[in-house]
Amino acid sequence: MPTLFTIGYEQHQSTDTLVAALRDAGVKRLVDVRELPLSRRRGFSKTGLAAALESAKIEYSHARQLGNPKEYRDLYKSGLKEEGERLYRAHLHNGSYSALIELAETLVETSTCLLCFEAAHEDCHRSVIVDALVARLADLEVSHLT
Repeated sequence: MPTLFTIGYEQHQSTDTLVAALRDAGVKRLVDVRELPLSRRRGFSKTGLAAALESAKIEYSHARQLGNPKEYRDLYKSGLKEEGERLYRAHLHNGSYSALIELAETLVETSTCLLCFEAAHEDCHRSVIVDALVARLADLEVSHLT
């Protein structure tokens, strides 16, 4: 039975603590679901994060198609989370569904974690991704790392 992990890096001040949490959970691959894998926080942009993960023997991949477009992110941030979720769900099933299917097909192969910024998964679009994956893979277990 595959397990999918999710994590937000909001509560991590360095990639060291993020990598430690991933290692402790047994994660072998991290899928970055940010539309643009950039961060003001040192080490959390694509290149720095990929390097930190590589040194820990954790594969990094960026799934841009699963990223949340800025206009929907702004809805989450402004307190209109339900509207943001609704629009992201439509976006996911219209333009990004092939990326979701591709991800779903690989979850049995390796221990995978979805990464975005928000610490609380319920305040992040990754919860919509998880719902869609659970709908495709009935036996998928999900664990939200802190």
